[in-house]
Amino acid sequence: MNDLKPIVPEASGIGTPMIIAGPCSAETREQVMATAEELSRNGVRIFRAGIWKPRTKPGGFEGVGAEGLEWLKEVKEKTGMLLTIEVATRQHVELALEAGIDILWIGARTSANPFAMQEIADAIKDSGKDVAVMVKNPVNPDLELWIGALQRIYNAGVRRLGAIHRGFSAYGKHLYRNLPQWHIPIELRRRFPEMPLICDPSHIGGKRELVAPLSQQALDMGFDGLIIESHCEPDCAWSDKDQQVTPEVLNFILNTLVHRDSTVTTESLSILRQQIDELDNELLEVLNKRMRVSREIGQYKKEHRMPVLQIVRHDEIMQSRVKLATDMGMDAEFMRTVLSAIHEESVRQQIEIFNDRTR
Repeated sequence: MNDLKPIVPEASGIGTPMIIAGPCSAETREQVMATAEELSRNGVRIFRAGIWKPRTKPGGFEGVGAEGLEWLKEVKEKTGMLLTIEVATRQHVELALEAGIDILWIGARTSANPFAMQEIADAIKDSGKDVAVMVKNPVNPDLELWIGALQRIYNAGVRRLGAIHRGFSAYGKHLYRNLPQWHIPIELRRRFPEMPLICDPSHIGGKRELVAPLSQQALDMGFDGLIIESHCEPDCAWSDKDQQVTPEVLNFILNTLVHRDSTVTTESLSILRQQIDELDNELLEVLNKRMRVSREIGQYKKEHRMPVLQIVRHDEIMQSRVKLATDMGMDAEFMRTVLSAIHEESVRQQIEIFNDRTR
């Protein structure tokens, strides 16, 4: 994928990065037009709106369907904005292209399904139309699956092809709705430096107050654009209201972002430090989960009158983990030090449970 072209070079929007904005869902004609007209006045040149909405559970709002295409056509006629919507099936693709949609995007659930991706790729190829396509990362942090989804679209003849980073699903409570794991899109950029890379801070953050800092972070790492959810009345939105901002707020955010004069390469020190920070956060989360399991083990030992220290188990862990670490190219003494520190903390937490008479 070394012959890619810009998605829409003439529609970068405010400043250098490509800006895509609009509501999570097209709800009514009035809501779509009000949002689009205000965004257009503020300089946004690409309008997004979901008309087919994949929901986690049945019963939620699943979009207005093909009716919304007529509203979007009116947006294009009145404002001159380019249009982008999410597609997940052959029928979606056919209807979108018939309606003159300029850019298709493929959601995280769909990009995780090779069968669905091939169906969409075949539909685009059969249409014979030169349409731009953006592929969101799969819900799970699998770079190869993301690349595979992009390759299927590329093999269908699409050269105006881009990737959208929307974060990755994770179990439990976190600051973000979807964990950024920046090192994954950075690795995608390293492998395919010509691939336009767009950040979706709305879905990463899940909260409107996180849109601005995540947008700045993405631009600092050399992302080519932003796709941000904006609604004329976000508190009344039929889907994802917490992560949408008004066009007025979006305009403020865009005008306060710092745009870098040149693209920062993936080899720069700042980018590498971003990767270290992200990986350190992941290490802390894993260690926290491990300590939680250790506390559960401590409770079990207390209830069954077992001693905290299990020498045989400790020795088995040290031996197997050190060997695994050395096979990965790490120093054996380094790993012994790390494992000893983890073991000491586990023992300390289990002793606290033994000393807690309320348990």
